Amino acid sequence: MQFNGKAHKFGNDVNTDYIISGKYKFKTLDMKELAKHVMEDLDPDFYQKVASGDFIVGGSNFGCGSSREQAPLAIKYADVSAVLAKSFARIFYRNAINTGLPVVECDTDQIGQGDEIIVDLAAGVINNKTKGNVIPIKPLPAVMIKILNDGGLAAHFRKFGGFNFD
Repeated sequence: MQFNGKAHKFGNDVNTDYIISGKYKFKTLDMKELAKHVMEDLDPDFYQKVASGDFIVGGSNFGCGSSREQAPLAIKYADVSAVLAKSFARIFYRNAINTGLPVVECDTDQIGQGDEIIVDLAAGVINNKTKGNVIPIKPLPAVMIKILNDGGLAAHFRKFGGFNFD
């Protein structure tokens, strides 16, 4: 899996209520509607700025807070390719994989706001075209890459009738 796009940088401890505010997630289950409000508490113009394939870049503990799947799903429906962070809250991390949203652990200090980057999950690197550097990423287990390639856990189960570890 390889993705190209622009970095939209946020800080540490971005909780799920910053990703999608509670004032929206209890009013609708329409993910396309929720996607219009992704990150708006931290950047009110985020949805207008983000282009298909771009990245959300965080610091440490990205996705802390609620265990609801709306946060990674709303990011995915905003057409973000992946979320890059130094570390993730574990339940957000698994919810992201399960919903088909790639999450990448790496040194995000080497990525600036607006940097053009290429994330190559297979090679285990991020190429920062803006800065001309290469950033190693923490590799994802093969089963998680398979789940992502299938579009998430539910799609993977439909395809194989359960987990496929081959």
